[in-house]
Amino acid sequence: MLRAVVLAILCCVHVSSGGTHSMRYFYMGVSEGTGLPEFTAVGMVDDEQINYYDSVKKEMIPRQEWVNEAVDLDFWSRNTRNLVGSQQNFKANIGIAMQRFNQTGGVHTWQNMYGCELDDDGTKRGFFQFGYDGKDFLSFDKDTLTWTAPVQPAVITKHKWDANRALCQGDKAYLETECIEWLQKYVQYGRETLERRVPPAVTLLQGKAHGSADTEVLCHVTGFFPRAVEVTWVRDGRDQLEQSGEVLPNQDGTYQLRKILTVSPEEQRRHSYSCQVDHISLDQKIVKEWDPNMRSSSDGGPPIGIIAGVIVGVLALAAVIIGVVIWKKRQGGAQKSDYSKAPSKEGSDTSSDTAANA
Repeated sequence: MLRAVVLAILCCVHVSSGGTHSMRYFYMGVSEGTGLPEFTAVGMVDDEQINYYDSVKKEMIPRQEWVNEAVDLDFWSRNTRNLVGSQQNFKANIGIAMQRFNQTGGVHTWQNMYGCELDDDGTKRGFFQFGYDGKDFLSFDKDTLTWTAPVQPAVITKHKWDANRALCQGDKAYLETECIEWLQKYVQYGRETLERRVPPAVTLLQGKAHGSADTEVLCHVTGFFPRAVEVTWVRDGRDQLEQSGEVLPNQDGTYQLRKILTVSPEEQRRHSYSCQVDHISLDQKIVKEWDPNMRSSSDGGPPIGIIAGVIVGVLALAAVIIGVVIWKKRQGGAQKSDYSKAPSKEGSDTSSDTAANA
């Protein structure tokens, strides 16, 4: 179940580039009987979690000391009230979505992500998205003031929300004005944390591939901040090879990424390979050449620590994700037939419409 929740939220996570600041809110409602909080909300500025709420604690709390300097004394109680309302709405929306998809049981999630981005050149972006069971349900186009429904069960909601022009205009105004203002305030107070630069450490480890004569070479990049990083395996100094990999958080607030290269004995004899790492903290790329004669991870030693670090990173990610939940508050009186909207939240950094009924 935990893996499903993690994947559901990861689908919505976006990494900011070095010249971009972002504020995102992640909300998620989970059906009963999972052992997880039925509602969770997390706010993030750039790659840093700034606050947290869940239906067990029923209190919005700061995750960074500098956030308290950016807000007024009533901020936490005001936003707590907003989230209590969102919590009820998300629970109702799961029931409505289950009806739309003709579902009678099982574990289900209703998700929402919203926020804004600001580039160094002044370019602004904003987004509202809803998801059900980890898949897209609705997204807002602030230029046309309309909602996009990628699945048939969301069409009813699209027509309802499109018809409410005042609500759409309010969403647009929040994304383009209030959200940006809060983002700028947070960046101002949190600059020492948000704009720090920590270079990565790069380690190569190797071992035999399971069930074959191939060799697997792990390029482990860790301890860097901010999150955006480019890690590439290169053959013969020129051919870039594609490998997938997820950036994971470390317990100290930095990040790690690993990419695995699989090389056959023939390729090993004919070519040379290097792992190249580029990060905003570096004056030039780090290039680690792979020596096929290096000690294998099966011989013991350093790999144990690396693997443990990866596991810790995954657990840390899960903890953040279960606190991060998916975006936006659209709330109001939930009815069996349709999703509704949230009351105004003046003076909050959250949107005034983040808990809508579908």
